[in-house]
Amino acid sequence: MRAYRPPHAPYLPIAYMDDEVLVIDKPSGLLSVPGKTPDLDDCVEARAKALLPSAHIVHRLDMDTSGLIILARSKAGQRDLSKQFEQREIAKTYMAIIWGGPDADEGVIDLPLIADWPRRPLQKVCHETGKKAVTHWQVVRRTAETSLVRLKPETGRSHQLRVHMLSLGHPIIGDPFYAEGDALAASPRLELHATELGWRCPGDGSQRLVTIPGP
Repeated sequence: MRAYRPPHAPYLPIAYMDDEVLVIDKPSGLLSVPGKTPDLDDCVEARAKALLPSAHIVHRLDMDTSGLIILARSKAGQRDLSKQFEQREIAKTYMAIIWGGPDADEGVIDLPLIADWPRRPLQKVCHETGKKAVTHWQVVRRTAETSLVRLKPETGRSHQLRVHMLSLGHPIIGDPFYAEGDALAASPRLELHATELGWRCPGDGSQRLVTIPGP
């Protein structure tokens, strides 16, 4: 098990804030919510509450994933945004660097996922008991060894993008769970970044969109 060493610079980079929400550009290596033991207390939620005690977590990003994560500034806002996530009304876009590259330039992955219980927290494809998981992907740029891809998930399953890229035969580089050999060694971190987040404002119902480039 890896030791938890959350980054402190930047400590809590704010990408957007208004009266209803707080959007953080989460660094890779920081938990979204506290873990089960005191040494895992440091997280986006704890840091946000230290700044704004009324902040409430709405969704999560994997510890290794960087990018946009939204918090509500009230309980009512948390309920509204959580419902938007449940009804798939939130627009989410990720950028990833994968090992190698698919033959096609774009496609859709529709493969159900479930926890790989003997190897938790890993997930796996399972057509019998898995939950529906859909990812739209598009190649943005190719190099000799890697490809930059844009990922738009319809669903929000745990490790969805990581497992779906692996299912193509092209794991995300630097992935400590699913990459091996050269694909793992190609980067010191998981090269997955939540680059765009769009939602309906809990206050007046207007649309909001925040975009931030990957590191």
